[in-house]
Amino acid sequence: MVEDVRGLQLEAETLAASLPALLIAVDRVAANVTQGAHGRRRSGPGENFWQFRRYQPGDPATAIDWRQSAKSDPLYVRETEWAAAQTVWVWPDPSPSMRWRSRSDLPEKHRRAALLALVVALLLLQGGERVGLLGGGEAPGTGTALLPAMAGDMLASAGEGALPDVPVARRAHVLLLSDFLMPPERLEAQLRRWADAGVQGHLVHLLDPAEIDLPYQGRVRFSGLEGEGDVEVPRAEALREAYAARLAAHRAALRELTGAMGWTLLDHRTDEEPGAAVIALHNALARR
Repeated sequence: MVEDVRGLQLEAETLAASLPALLIAVDRVAANVTQGAHGRRRSGPGENFWQFRRYQPGDPATAIDWRQSAKSDPLYVRETEWAAAQTVWVWPDPSPSMRWRSRSDLPEKHRRAALLALVVALLLLQGGERVGLLGGGEAPGTGTALLPAMAGDMLASAGEGALPDVPVARRAHVLLLSDFLMPPERLEAQLRRWADAGVQGHLVHLLDPAEIDLPYQGRVRFSGLEGEGDVEVPRAEALREAYAARLAAHRAALRELTGAMGWTLLDHRTDEEPGAAVIALHNALARR
């Protein structure tokens, strides 16, 4: 009993110590990608001006900006910015396979997933959107004060990698960050339930570089992190070509699945800077 209490206390202290560092990283990445950002970055009913665009057949004449149009031949329409808040659910996969890295100078996959999810959440919250942790038990909220609790829940979470089987409201978005090291058909049923309900989805296929390049040489023992057991191979380099083909087929299956539902899929390596991924995700979420 005493050992259990001590172990729990040590785990809590470790989590508390890592939380400020993660939040600092979130602020740093967000600061690097927010230059030039403007609100929700999508047109729609609202009061704030967003952009001019060329007049298209079907646009009401009252939308034409005659002062802007007088400067050139084409007619221009004045668009306002979407004012209604959207709801975005984020899910960094907490499974054991995500708690791994091939080198000490790389982040664990789960920590990178949490970082990306939190930076995107911060940018959305700053734009007035509603954000929640999928499967976290709390309703989506607004305001950046949500971030510390959300970060703590992400770092403390543990699971088997199964997607939370929870209902998501129509027109909401889900952002799923995982290595997706599972047969795509295991994902398909849940993803299609959400898509059929009018949910928009965005997947980040997040891998360690060693899981992509398989750089190992000679005799290597591979240990499964989720009860698969160990496999020892005499010449790891002999597997590289077949492994690359299997990985390419797996990625193609994920692209086909998400493409059929009109969802987005982003590949990301943990040895890449997170900024480009955040920009791509934020742009995808900003579209109607």
